[in-house]
Amino acid sequence: MTTTTAELQHRTLRVLVVAQVLSGAGLAAGVTVGALLAQDMLGSTGLAGLPAALLTAGSAVTAVAIGRISQEWGRRPGLATGYAVGALGSVGVVVAAVLDSSALLFAALFVYGAGSATNLQARYAGADLAEVDHRARAISTVLVATTLGGVVGPLLAAPTGDLAHMVGVPHLAGPFLLAGVAYLAAAVVLATRLRPDPLLHARELASSELASSELASSEVALTEVPPGPVAETRAAQVRHGILVGATVMVLTQAVMVAIMTMTPVHMRDHGHGTAAAGAVIALHVAAMYLPSPVTGRLVDRVGRTPMAIASGVTLLLAGVLAAVAPDDSVLLLALALALLGLGWNFGLVSGTAIITDAVPIETRARTQGWVDVSIAIAGAGGGLMSGVVVEMTSYSVLSFAGGLLALAILPAIAGAARPRTPLAAA
Repeated sequence: MTTTTAELQHRTLRVLVVAQVLSGAGLAAGVTVGALLAQDMLGSTGLAGLPAALLTAGSAVTAVAIGRISQEWGRRPGLATGYAVGALGSVGVVVAAVLDSSALLFAALFVYGAGSATNLQARYAGADLAEVDHRARAISTVLVATTLGGVVGPLLAAPTGDLAHMVGVPHLAGPFLLAGVAYLAAAVVLATRLRPDPLLHARELASSELASSELASSEVALTEVPPGPVAETRAAQVRHGILVGATVMVLTQAVMVAIMTMTPVHMRDHGHGTAAAGAVIALHVAAMYLPSPVTGRLVDRVGRTPMAIASGVTLLLAGVLAAVAPDDSVLLLALALALLGLGWNFGLVSGTAIITDAVPIETRARTQGWVDVSIAIAGAGGGLMSGVVVEMTSYSVLSFAGGLLALAILPAIAGAARPRTPLAAA
């Protein structure tokens, strides 16, 4: 990596960090009270998981759009547009709460999901200009930036609720006011500061390197290796990397969303207030993002596959602890949610690195968008089914089942540990 490119990478990470701090507050604030708001408006615990399902469904649609926009015009317009749409959805949730309109709430939560998709897509931008052996660390830098906003957001759930109540807005809609402001600010930062665009610059570098390589190879006889088998091998490696990386992230997302969504509902049903639930979710969000620098180094040094396996084991421990924790024990629930966030972190960083290693720069943004669609659909399914499972059985059953599902990561990647090749060194 040249000095100029290294400086650009550092600048890109700085801009992304600022935007992620802001967007983290918007994301976590809404997650904290989304299920509670739906439960109050719909009068049903079974539908309390619907906000998470709608949010992640909206995230799936947005992931495709951001991927296409980024593929054509770069990361800057893609990410800025996603956050702006998320801000619009936040305002819609507040209006729905004021009007007590369930239909508008559903539509607004779907649009609000754009913020979640954009928050995740930003991690790819951090890796566009990173060297192969530093990609996981670059990804983790972007993720850890979400921690500050992600921790502050839930802690402001009660104060923003009180402020909303003072101006005639339902208490549980208050955090969505914060989300709207935070997402809009993130959009402005990216639109004005993410220049030059990291993805477009990475393509320029890749084109220059390819031209130099072709010029050098034109002086050598190319009779040693048939081009057909080489192309087939590259395509197989790309497919393999996409399948393994996507499987890890899909499973971790489904388990995390299902258990996280119903934890505030479970706590309120057993006498805990919004502040207590907000503290538990804040710790959970911190565990999702704060360990990222360490996780990134481990993924780069220990390997992608070992850390993916660690993700499944950690999520199993989280599910079992949440299942056996006494209903009145905030401490054990907080510990379980912290492990849940940590397991998700392991899976996201390792899975993202696997995907980025495998996919060539020419098609990277579009492929990453479709992978995140799968992740969002998994989260939507987890969120939607979580309320039904709890209503039919219990929170303990949901948590234990989630932990067992996480173990599917192990057979899914069994035999998948292959030596990493610099397919997409760009």
